[in-house]
Amino acid sequence: MQVHRVSNRPTFRILHCLRAPVGGLFRHVCDLAVGQQMAGHEVAVVCASSGDRLTEDRLAALGASISLGVHRIDSSRNPGFADVAAARRVSALARQLDIDVLHGHGAKGGAYARLSARTNTRPLAVYTPHGGSLHYAPTSVAGRVVALLERRFERSTVGIIFESAYASDRYSHQIGQPRVPCRVIPNGVGPADFHLAVPDADATDILFVGELRHLKGVDVLLDALKLVAANRPVSATIVGGGPDAASLLQHARANGLGDQVRFTGPLPARRAFSMGRLLVLPSRAESFPYIVLEAGAAGLPQLLTRVGGIPEIVGDSGVAMLQPGNAEALATALFESWASSTATTAATARLRTRVETLFTVDAMTTSVLRFYDDLGALAASRGDARRLAVAAG
Repeated sequence: MQVHRVSNRPTFRILHCLRAPVGGLFRHVCDLAVGQQMAGHEVAVVCASSGDRLTEDRLAALGASISLGVHRIDSSRNPGFADVAAARRVSALARQLDIDVLHGHGAKGGAYARLSARTNTRPLAVYTPHGGSLHYAPTSVAGRVVALLERRFERSTVGIIFESAYASDRYSHQIGQPRVPCRVIPNGVGPADFHLAVPDADATDILFVGELRHLKGVDVLLDALKLVAANRPVSATIVGGGPDAASLLQHARANGLGDQVRFTGPLPARRAFSMGRLLVLPSRAESFPYIVLEAGAAGLPQLLTRVGGIPEIVGDSGVAMLQPGNAEALATALFESWASSTATTAATARLRTRVETLFTVDAMTTSVLRFYDDLGALAASRGDARRLAVAAG
């Protein structure tokens, strides 16, 4: 079956597959899907329902922006029998929509896409880990199981995209050297993200935006705020939801911060940016976090942990980074940030310029589509009858 061509380049029918429409992974899929649609391709997205009104509204908007629509699967965070049905649903959907490229995102989305590729003769199966399977300790039981599964799934993969050099190195260390073509393509932000954030009149000193779970280090931030509060008044806004929301609220109260820390639940990042004057990301692990790109584009000062791909975003901008998991060091860094406001402002401006230069949606979309082209041409040159002969147009 041939792929239609526009201006001597192939157009694709693309299905993006993910589990939960949350966080930076969801932002990435939304931006990429819409960018590919605008570039003349036909795009669909399949994911689980969220149960969150804000997310469902975003899914509805996404569905209205892509020609092949948004589709649903039943899928939970932990492995289970529902995964078999979810993989079958993705496989059937790929056949129904006559998909050329199955792009799996995250551990579950990647598994569903590549299992589907085993039972479909047409699609190219592309995988972006997004950090999920890379956060396990390689020597742990879970890490060994994940590595084994990833190596098996790689047999059904034609190419892997990493958002950062860190993720690429982590994959090689934990899973093994990839046996398929790989490319590092950073996440990107769009023109609307570069509108400068303006703090509300009641903006708090500190802002956190992200999922409320152990990996994000909000407990460390709350312990640091307790140390700060012993020396000066401090206020914070915690934006987001997640499995640890109730325990973190209790943690704040136990630290005597009940009146100084407000929990808002999930909000759009742009709305959240006006609610605090310094974004703190105390993560224990990250891949290539969108929130750092978004805040950088919006000109919001940041204090970050030196994990994952964050140093690749920050570069030589001078934005402060520290080691994760240390409340005392975080408290000290907060005092230093407030004491050196001129240096903080200058670093924030340099990061904004860096994001505008290096990390855009247009660059990300173009690079991903070029990778699809290269993978299709490679499959055709190998005479792989089980894969799409893109070069046969």
